[in-house]
Amino acid sequence: MKKLLFATATVLALGLVAPASAADLAARPYTKAPPPMAVAYYDWSGFYIGANGGWGSSRKCWDLVTAAGSFLLAEGCHDATGGFAGGQIGYRWQAGAWVFGLEAQGDWADFTGSQVSANPILGVGAITNRSKIDSFGLFTGQIGYAWNNTLFYFKGGAAETHDRYQDLSTLGLITGATATETRWGGSAGVGLEWGFAPGWSVGVEYDHLFMGTRNIGLFSTGVISPLGSLVATDRIRQDVDLISLRLNWHWGLGKGPVVARY
Repeated sequence: MKKLLFATATVLALGLVAPASAADLAARPYTKAPPPMAVAYYDWSGFYIGANGGWGSSRKCWDLVTAAGSFLLAEGCHDATGGFAGGQIGYRWQAGAWVFGLEAQGDWADFTGSQVSANPILGVGAITNRSKIDSFGLFTGQIGYAWNNTLFYFKGGAAETHDRYQDLSTLGLITGATATETRWGGSAGVGLEWGFAPGWSVGVEYDHLFMGTRNIGLFSTGVISPLGSLVATDRIRQDVDLISLRLNWHWGLGKGPVVARY
């Protein structure tokens, strides 16, 4: 009986002590949530103007044809290569991470190349075909995706080249016939651009120009036939590859809204 009374008294004592012990514990401290961090959001919208320069190569294949355009023989192909420099102007607008744009670009160029012709008129190898692109232009639309101050984009549209052609004597390199043309075609390209400071961006771009095939009449310089007379007609196929570095100045680039992030 004494053991039962002692056990009962012990249980009652523990029940009274436990609430008192819990009351003596310190309250859990309150931790305030950290303030939001303001992050500047890059906005690619607006006008821009810039400069570009790089290297290009134009693949040209010459076929001798009649004045009416009937094929006679293949004369050969060559690559006309060299540097270029110029500028661009455009406008972009941004919707979320997607960026859309329009751009016009114009460049001076020096893409020059030649090959010995298979034309047998003066003897195989007696004539050298030479070509040069001295300028080109691009008029394109853009669609891109932006990761804050980094923009990846595709572009495409119209292209224009100004070409010069010559038939030379292979030994003396005397110009016997010449022609010039302005050729229109299409273009497609891809670029990566980085905004490195408010208002400024730098990028790299690749473009391919699809310039098609044209029949070109070459006219005498007066050396081998009367001045201005038609010497030969060539069907010339042409495409162009360009790789360039670009520097742009933007109205408002990098001045987008401030976004709160935790």
